[in-house]
Amino acid sequence: MSNPQKYPATPDGRYFVVRERLWRTSNPALPDDERQRLVDRLMQARREVGSALKARDLAAERTARAAVDAAKRDLGERGPVWWTDGAPDYNRRMVSNTPYAAWYAALPEERKS
Repeated sequence: MSNPQKYPATPDGRYFVVRERLWRTSNPALPDDERQRLVDRLMQARREVGSALKARDLAAERTARAAVDAAKRDLGERGPVWWTDGAPDYNRRMVSNTPYAAWYAALPEERKS
């Protein structure tokens, strides 16, 4: 996903908003070196997706997309949530259809993505 610092983050830090949709952030408990290793792996997998698409290699594309998914899961952006308070996951939902709707509506327009 895009750089979350460019987009508004929910007050609890669990999501950032792009085009009015919530996207789960990486697990903040990951050590910096581990996070960087996983981000590097994610970026490599995304480049491999692009190469496979350009080459029209469906098998390579499937493999690369699986690597993207694995990296995102290891980062905590997909799969089981990284928080422990039992709150539900609103990943990929429209912010207006979640408990974050009022918070987002109150943001200045220039902060909205």
